[in-house]
This record gives sequence, C-alpha cells and structure tokens, in this order.
Amino acid sequence: MPIDTIALEKAIKRAIPVTHLEIEDQSSGCGENYAIVLVSEAFQGKTTLARHRMINELLKDQIAQMHAFSQKTYTPKQYEDLQANQSK
Repeated sequence: MPIDTIALEKAIKRAIPVTHLEIEDQSSGCGENYAIVLVSEAFQGKTTLARHRMINELLKDQIAQMHAFSQKTYTPKQYEDLQANQSK
C-alpha cells in the first residue's frame, strides 16, 4: 500500500518538534519513493548518522512500504546557515 505525504508529515510531527519540513514524492505520485528535508531542535548535538537512525526508527513502518527513502536533517541554525549560503 503506497504511503502518502500527509501520513509521513503526521508521523514526523507527532514524534518531534518540526521547524521546517519538505516532503517530495519522487515516484510520480505512486508513493514509493520519498525525499525529505527536516529541520528540528531534536537534532541538536546529534551526528548525521544518529539523526538518520532516529528518523528511520520513527518511520520504520512507512519506510518498509517504500522502494526508496532519502533524508536531509538539520538543526534550525544549520538550516539558517544553509539558506544564507544559497542566497549569496
């Protein structure tokens, strides 16, 4: 059964505080390939690997139904810096 963006968004927002969230269905609407950009204070002090493991555990039921899942995780400060560098 395909996963939809609303289900992913609800699962994430129920579990951690979200500052910014982008969910992109990269499978032409069939719900089998998602990429997310997630910004949260919950990532403060965690390595990228620890962040990804946290999200993989949080979404394990949904990810099990997907063909592919990619994520970019940032603290609010990291995301702010990234946005500033991209606008230069």
